[in-house]
Amino acid sequence: MSVTLASVTKSEWIKFRSVRSTLMGVLVTVVLTIGLGALITTAIRGHWNQMDPIAKLTFDPVSTSLGGTLFAQFAVGVIGTLFITSEYSSGSIRTTLAAVPRRSRVVLGKLIVLVASLLVVAEVVCVATFLLGQSIFSGVVPTASLATGAVLRSVLFGGVYLTLLAVLGFALGLILRQSAASISTFTSLLLILPIVAFLLPQSWQSAISKFLPSALGRAMMSTSPPANFFGAWTAAALLVTYVVVVLGVGVVMLVRRDA
Repeated sequence: MSVTLASVTKSEWIKFRSVRSTLMGVLVTVVLTIGLGALITTAIRGHWNQMDPIAKLTFDPVSTSLGGTLFAQFAVGVIGTLFITSEYSSGSIRTTLAAVPRRSRVVLGKLIVLVASLLVVAEVVCVATFLLGQSIFSGVVPTASLATGAVLRSVLFGGVYLTLLAVLGFALGLILRQSAASISTFTSLLLILPIVAFLLPQSWQSAISKFLPSALGRAMMSTSPPANFFGAWTAAALLVTYVVVVLGVGVVMLVRRDA
């Protein structure tokens, strides 16, 4: 009897919610996004009167209130990575692939669980941290409303950004198969590459920086991205392309290599 996608997805959901690292990762994502977002907005409110007038004119209350996602992105990357590499480290991947001979179906089942779970969590925390940030700004700092299309898009794209990074971590795990190597590579993409780009000549820096995943995320969560950045929709499309390409490589390697 063939194994259906529904049964594979149900099995992967049981694995996902029963692993302690997943629960801890989700908790860290919530705490970092909401907690650090509250700290950042509180600090800005306290120093608003001392800020430069030009900085006030270009101030974006949306991306600022979502500042916690810049730290939460590492947590979701770890969640995605461990969802596959933990099976390699324990050896249970052999049992999984023996039970489901169609390896692409295993990946699809895991992706359904990962994307559905992370998208819900990420959207909830992004909306929550936005609303909390605007309540902290209220009366002192200019605020924004979800009733505005650009604002709603930026907040929702915050959740999409975190979800895509989780899938990127998962894809790297498919390729590298080791937790440490996958997490190190993921961290390098988000943290080390921007530093390297910053050290380049200004002309190169402007041309390269906007293509980096972290810059794409910033553009996605801004109501008015900086002049040298892509627009929000273009940035989202580029990030989706990155993720799809890396995931495609991971699937091909999973199908062709021994477990």
